[in-house]
Amino acid sequence: MGDFIEALRAIEKEKEVPLEVLLETVESALVTAYKKNFAITGDIKVRVESSKTGFKVYCQKTVVDEVENEHAEIILSEAREIDPDIAVGETIEVEVTPENFGRIAAQTAKQVVMQRIREAEREQVYDEFNEKVGEVVTGIVQRREQRSVFINIGKIEALLPPNEQVPTEPYRFNDRIKVYILEVRRTPKGPQVIVSRTHPSLIRRLFELEVPEIHDGIVNIKSVAREAGARSKIAVESTDEKVDPVGACVGHRGSRVQAVVSELYDEKVDIVRWHDDPAQLIAESLSPSKVSTVTVNEEEKNALVIVPDNQLSLAIGKAGQNVRLAARLTGWRIDIRSEAQIARTALSGEVPADEENIETQEEEASIMPAEHMDAEISEE
Repeated sequence: MGDFIEALRAIEKEKEVPLEVLLETVESALVTAYKKNFAITGDIKVRVESSKTGFKVYCQKTVVDEVENEHAEIILSEAREIDPDIAVGETIEVEVTPENFGRIAAQTAKQVVMQRIREAEREQVYDEFNEKVGEVVTGIVQRREQRSVFINIGKIEALLPPNEQVPTEPYRFNDRIKVYILEVRRTPKGPQVIVSRTHPSLIRRLFELEVPEIHDGIVNIKSVAREAGARSKIAVESTDEKVDPVGACVGHRGSRVQAVVSELYDEKVDIVRWHDDPAQLIAESLSPSKVSTVTVNEEEKNALVIVPDNQLSLAIGKAGQNVRLAARLTGWRIDIRSEAQIARTALSGEVPADEENIETQEEEASIMPAEHMDAEISEE
């Protein structure tokens, strides 16, 4: 019996499961085992004691003058052998341990302790990864099941569901990839960790890992916009005027940003400087295109951007991607026009070239050439 208690103490230290919890679990299971094996009903208690037999079973019985149910009642004379001061109507704890209960108890105790250990380990895994929600961890691709990918991230296989995958990424067996921990769920089979490769914060965390200035709080990532697998934009600012935030993120000869790009399978990343002035921020966000002027409407949170003729398609981007990301990055609705379009509008006499009524100019978009219709993109 001493060995059993010592074993429980070892489990307590190794698995961090309190001894009291283990004993309570064992005793509760032994009650069930006793009732099942010996077809006993009534208020049964099992107490673990240091003795040669190991476990002792006790039954709560009512003291009576005449016994009608031996499993629930005890005659006064027998009860007074245990407690001389007991009276009729009171209850007493009577040992009812059967001869072969030690073997049953040992087997049951082993099963229940192992089960409790598994539950404790699952809870530890849940707590460990629940604290990491919002962080990035490195994993190894293990297998595919239908469209889902399973990634080993240490103590558990994380699930990368189809909607969190980037269609252009291969996810080959044994590939080492970084994943963003999205959530941790409790399931009957234990905790399930859901990870993502498409989340915009994956970019933020990757730059934190590569750029010490971001980790130290000298450079802040103010905003992130991402179309996973294609292009991302981040806006950064510095709390130290001696530190260039864009240069810090790019790194020597582009080493830092290239490390992030490589992790994302060559997804393009634009790094722009954050400005509190919306017009400057919008102009920066449309990088790599050059901007002539930006006129903002604070109330509507709209912006009219005029670009040189040869910059229009670059500012808009393929299928409107550049301006769409800029709108997400800044939180502004952006309407792009070329200098030639504005000049033609002014010559036609419909709207003066310096008119700042953005709503009127947005209505004009309906008669723009079809190839420029996607220039007007709102934040999604």
